[in-house]
Amino acid sequence: MVICGLKLTHDGTVALIEDGKLTACIELEKLENNPRFTSLEDTSLVERILDQHGCSVSRVDAFAVDGWGGTDQDALALQPRLEIGTTHNWLTAKNNSKPYKLGCAPYREKTLAHNVLQEWSFSGLKIGEQVVDYSSYLHAAGHIMSAYCTSPFARQKQSAYILVWDGGMYPRLYYFDPAALKLENLGPSFLLIGNIYTIFSQHFGPFKVSDDFAKDNLSVAGKVMAYIALGKARRELFKHFDDVYRQCYDKPMGFANIFANQFKQRIDRKKYSDEDILTSFHFYLEEMLIDKLGKKIKRYPRESRNLCIVGGCGLNIKWNSAIRNSGMFDAVYIPPFPNDSGSALGAACCAMVEKDGLTSLDWSVYSGPGIVEKNPYSGWKTGPCSLKELAELLHQTNEPVVFLNGRAELGPRALGNRSILAAAVSPAMKDILNQVKKREDYRPVSPICLEHRAGEIFDPGIRDPYMLFDHKLRKEWVERVPAVMHLDGTARLQTVTVDENSRVGKLLLEYEKLSGIPLLCNTSANYKGCGFFPGVFSATRWGQVNYAWCDDMLYERESKKVL
Repeated sequence: MVICGLKLTHDGTVALIEDGKLTACIELEKLENNPRFTSLEDTSLVERILDQHGCSVSRVDAFAVDGWGGTDQDALALQPRLEIGTTHNWLTAKNNSKPYKLGCAPYREKTLAHNVLQEWSFSGLKIGEQVVDYSSYLHAAGHIMSAYCTSPFARQKQSAYILVWDGGMYPRLYYFDPAALKLENLGPSFLLIGNIYTIFSQHFGPFKVSDDFAKDNLSVAGKVMAYIALGKARRELFKHFDDVYRQCYDKPMGFANIFANQFKQRIDRKKYSDEDILTSFHFYLEEMLIDKLGKKIKRYPRESRNLCIVGGCGLNIKWNSAIRNSGMFDAVYIPPFPNDSGSALGAACCAMVEKDGLTSLDWSVYSGPGIVEKNPYSGWKTGPCSLKELAELLHQTNEPVVFLNGRAELGPRALGNRSILAAAVSPAMKDILNQVKKREDYRPVSPICLEHRAGEIFDPGIRDPYMLFDHKLRKEWVERVPAVMHLDGTARLQTVTVDENSRVGKLLLEYEKLSGIPLLCNTSANYKGCGFFPGVFSATRWGQVNYAWCDDMLYERESKKVL
C-alpha cells in the first residue's frame, strides 16, 4: 500500500510510505532555501514532490491529512476545547493558487472516552488536475504514531507509554499496545500547554516583545533553553508560579500571557534578573513534569516501562534528560522530529496502522530531499577531495567546512548531512560559528562524535543519534574540546556510527587518526531563518566560510575570508 501524509500548516511536509517503508519525507523549509516553518499552502506542490520521488498521484492508495484547529493557524487560541465525533474543522488551502476549503480532523481529543486514532473520511483534496478522497487524523494522533511507529519498541513489538506535549495542548500520557492495536488515553499530567514556555519567555530578557500579549514564536524555545545557562534557579519564585497557576489554569490558551503578567505583578523585578526568572521558570516546569509524570505512572502502572516523548516540547533536551535520568523508565525514545516536522509522517503512520495493521515503520532519518545545485557560486574553485583529505584540512586549518552529503536529515536539527563541521580544539571556534551563523553568543555548538568513543568523553555518553539529550563533558576533556561545551558544562551530543552514516562516520575516523579526537563541532548549514542549504550553490553563495564539501569535491573561496 502507498500512503501519502500531508501537513498543510506550519512545518508543511509531504511524507510517502510504501508497503511499510518510508521512501521520502520532504519538509517545505528544506526546499529552495524556504523560511523555517514554511506551510504547504498550495496542494498542487504535492504532485511535483511525488513525481520527484518516483510516485504519481494515481499510485497513492491513501492520502492522510494532519488535523488542525481551523481555517486560521491562530484559530486554536479561539477554540481551546474542540469537539470530536460529528464535528470537524476546515483548512483554507490553495491548488494552483486558487483557494478552496479542506475538511480536517480537530487538533486534539476532548475527553478520555474519545477514540484518539479515529479516522475522518473526506473528499475534495485537489492536487493539480486531480481531486482525491483522503483521511484525516487528530493532530495529537499524528504525534503519537510518529513517535511509536519509528521507535525501537515498535520494531520489538513492545508496548510503550507515549507522552505528548505540544504547543497547544496539555502534557498528555497514552499507552499503546501493538498486539491489540489499542491506545489508552491516560489523560493530562497537568494543565499547562506547551507554548507557555515560549510566551512566558517573551516577557523577559532578550526575548521580550513590546506587546503584553505575546504570540507563540516557534523559534524562541530553543534559544531560551540555551539562555538559561546564564541564570540561577531561585526556588523562592516557585511559590509565585504555583499561586498564579492555581488561580488561572482554567484559561488554557490565554493563560500563558496571563501567567506572565500576573507573575510580574507579584515580584519586585529589580530584585531578580531576567536570566534568573527564566531559569527558575524552566526548572519549575521541569520539576512539575517529573513529579506529575511519576504520579501518573503510579496511578496507571502497565507491564511496559518504555516511554516515547513527542510534541514540540520534545525538543527540550533538559527536560528529556531529566525524564531519562529519573529512573521511571527502562528506555526513553524521542524521534528526531518531535515537533510538527513529523506531523505528515505521523498522519501517514495513522493510516498505516488503520489500513494495514502495521505498527513498525522501516525508516531512515536521512529521508529528506537530495542535493541539488552542485555548481558553485562565482569566486569559488573546485577540486577532488577524499574524506581523508577533508579530515586533514579540518585538522590543519582549524576552519569550518560546509558538509553536504546524500539526503537531508528529518526534523529541525542538522545530523551530519546538512552541517557545518569544524575542529573543536579551540574555544574560539564556538564564537566563530555563532558569528558566521549570526547567532547569539550564548548559543551552544553541538559535538558529533563516534558512538563507541562517546562514553569516555561525555557523561552519560550513551547512544544519542538525534541530538535530543543533555550530556556532561568529562573534566579530562574540557581543555581538549572546549568549543562544544555549553556555559553550564553540558553538550548537546549527537553520536554516529559508520553503519548509520558511512561518510560522516569515516570522516570522524580519519580525523581521529590525525588528532586523537573522535568528534567535530556540528551546526546546521543554512541561511539565517531558513531551512538547510539544498545544495552547493546555496552554500557557496552564502559564503560565510571558506570551504564547502560535497560528493568528494571541495569548493574553496578564491579570495579567503578572515574568520
